[in-house]
Amino acid sequence: MAVRIVTDSIADIPSHVAEQLGISVVPLIIQFGTKAYRDGVDMSADQFYLQLQDSRVFPTTSTPPPQAFADVYDSLAASAQEIVVITLSARLSGTYEAALQGRALKSKSCRVEVIDSRTAAMCQGLVVMRSAQAALAGSTVSEIREIVERNVPRAELLAAFDTLEYLRRGGRIGAAKAYLGSMLNVNPLITLKGGVVKPAGRTRSRAKAIDQLYEFAAGYSKIDEMAVENTACPEEAKELIERLAALFPKERIYRSKMTPVIGAHTGPGLLVVAILGDRPKA
Repeated sequence: MAVRIVTDSIADIPSHVAEQLGISVVPLIIQFGTKAYRDGVDMSADQFYLQLQDSRVFPTTSTPPPQAFADVYDSLAASAQEIVVITLSARLSGTYEAALQGRALKSKSCRVEVIDSRTAAMCQGLVVMRSAQAALAGSTVSEIREIVERNVPRAELLAAFDTLEYLRRGGRIGAAKAYLGSMLNVNPLITLKGGVVKPAGRTRSRAKAIDQLYEFAAGYSKIDEMAVENTACPEEAKELIERLAALFPKERIYRSKMTPVIGAHTGPGLLVVAILGDRPKA
């Protein structure tokens, strides 16, 4: 393979899909007190949410060390002429910078192109997967960069929260802090715009918030890819997928558990729809 694709664990790509498409995933770090875990490697999502409920210590997260990226670059250099790295938004994390720094630490000769996806979660994942498909088909680094730039504006998500408390504690709330004064009895909706968290509405019940997720998907004129993610609310995710099957083939909807790194900032009860597609022209 001439070009290999690397991303970080925030992309939430199901492991079997990453393996099928030849995507290498560099894990971020979760820390409970003095104990550090590699996201999705040392701790699964299920283990994380159980510990989150029981722990008196609020978890923190950090970027992968640059050497972790360098190690992946070196391991891929034997089979790849070039590597494209697509990271989560640089406005949310230092992972993009860590990926850049990793280039200087690698020991083997191989071109490494690092791209800031300006998004996260399965929006990032859908763009990465499309890029990996292009790499498998023989696309060049320049062509893959064009694919990323063309599709990032077409990738959007809507997330329904039980609470914004975890975002507030983790400092990732961004413009959504406007909701903090009225969190009681409110189910907030959040999206990502320009690489940061933005408010997208609020409802007075969980059921209405989930209705909004469906309406978000129904507002598209063309859907290329769709994903549903959750943090510790799998039954709601399953029910939502059944509803979304009226809009998009159910067997093509990617199902993903939110990485524990995101879960550390959102808490349980997060339900997300991510779409790669087009809205009707105004």
